[in-house]
Amino acid sequence: MAAEPVSQKEEPGDADPTDIAAEIPSGQTDRHGALNRLTRWLVRHPPAVTAFLIVLVCLVVGSINPDFWQMSNLFDLARSTVVRGLFALGVLVVLASGGLDVSFTAIAAFVMYVVTMLVTSQAPEMPIAVILLAAALGGALLGTANGFLVSKLRAPSLIVTIGTQYVIRGFLLTFVGTALFMNIPAAMDAFGKLPLFHYQGSNGAVATMPAYVLVLVVAIAVTWVLLNRTLMGRAIYAVGGNSEIAERLGYSLRKVHIFGFAYAGLLAGVAGIMHVSSNRLANPFDLAGSELEVIAAVILGGARITGGSGTVLGTILGVVLITLVSNVLILVGIPSTSQLAILGLFIIGAGALFSVKPRA
Repeated sequence: MAAEPVSQKEEPGDADPTDIAAEIPSGQTDRHGALNRLTRWLVRHPPAVTAFLIVLVCLVVGSINPDFWQMSNLFDLARSTVVRGLFALGVLVVLASGGLDVSFTAIAAFVMYVVTMLVTSQAPEMPIAVILLAAALGGALLGTANGFLVSKLRAPSLIVTIGTQYVIRGFLLTFVGTALFMNIPAAMDAFGKLPLFHYQGSNGAVATMPAYVLVLVVAIAVTWVLLNRTLMGRAIYAVGGNSEIAERLGYSLRKVHIFGFAYAGLLAGVAGIMHVSSNRLANPFDLAGSELEVIAAVILGGARITGGSGTVLGTILGVVLITLVSNVLILVGIPSTSQLAILGLFIIGAGALFSVKPRA
């Protein structure tokens, strides 16, 4: 005779998970699922977070002070993003490759001062194209030295670039000079004044978009192609993601590091000339102390400090957000100290969100 199956007594803790899920109100389940999907999407698309913060700042400032929506403010914002944007694109490439550069402002100051001094004294009629080329080559040379030292010494890039920053600034102030150049070369002065187009408002005021913003547009296009359409771009992300695996796959860490720092130096040299052209002044003390806000812009754009990530779109959005916080909040009477606090909250919030690992 076949034995009858032994029935097991259900314990209080042995409830079927499907029964438990069924007891949860469907509204709560739907809300939880939607929130989880939204969080996953935001983590995978960091530029969307930065864009949301930009829209939020614009709406708040515009509702408090309607003058914010004037076209002249938009043009001022574009002008202010040029130098920061060039710096940030260089930092993006270095960060994506797993490094960190804080010497780019020193490179820019050195290049802009030396090139301005040499052109003023030796070749005052030199065209702007040649000046920009000389600045790019000078910055790339200094950046290459950074990359070589990082690769040769196998030291953290942050430590190396802190050292080269002080060396470059010390050499500039000790051996090159500290005088202000207010009579800059004619080509640089004319380029800084060259308009891209004019806009006349309803009140008769004329706002001018400077032509040098096109330099940032070209740099954005070149950097995007470099990171997304070239083998070097693939190598940069691979080395930044996991250098040991990248090396096993045949990528040269030395070449990637040297290229990344050289590219950052090149953009820093160009940014230095843009700074002189837009301000009609060459000051060896300029740009010092702006390193952290540039790095913050790249981080706000979604790049991880550990490397292997980051996009050109996110970086530019981060630069726009930093510029908004730095330049526009004054329209609503927020002092500079509070602006720094707001920027810090943005960075903390974005960093916390990007580090979230949503449950499936």
